[in-house]
Amino acid sequence: MDITYRTALPEDAEAIGRIDSSFTTATVFRVTAGEDGFRVREVPVDPPLHKVFPDTAEAAGDHGSESRDERVFVALDGAEVCGFVAVGYAAWNRRLTVDDIEVAPAHRGRGIGRALMELAAGFGLERGAAHLWLEVSSVNAPAVHAYRRMGFSLCGLDTALYDGTPSAGERALYMARPCT
Repeated sequence: MDITYRTALPEDAEAIGRIDSSFTTATVFRVTAGEDGFRVREVPVDPPLHKVFPDTAEAAGDHGSESRDERVFVALDGAEVCGFVAVGYAAWNRRLTVDDIEVAPAHRGRGIGRALMELAAGFGLERGAAHLWLEVSSVNAPAVHAYRRMGFSLCGLDTALYDGTPSAGERALYMARPCT
């Protein structure tokens, strides 16, 4: 497999939007609240959960913040876009936010996500970012495990972020890692 990486071009938007971001998992992360804080633990689900996300074409476009320096990188298998990462850098807190990262199902488990994340980190370092930050659903255990392997750790959560959406009941987990 000869994967190449580059900054996304406007003509990549359609291919980015076609990437299947769905996943199936036999575990999820359950968030519970108590008097002294929150607990996050991985629990099995039976039957396995299959999650399908909305279209991703907007990842290549404007995120509505003029104070962010944004970039999208793509992974190409030949001429086929097989993955992408969309990020934005905010100078005020030296944070590179990973807005979206996806790898086509047939290309998962081959290091493409890690390579895309390292491109993003390099972009952040060039701008002075101290850390990368992302949000992931509590039901996306495969992504949480991948992010942990990439050096991310849990740094916060939001129990209401997805209320009023098709993902109501899921919890937003926030993860961060140094940009180095």
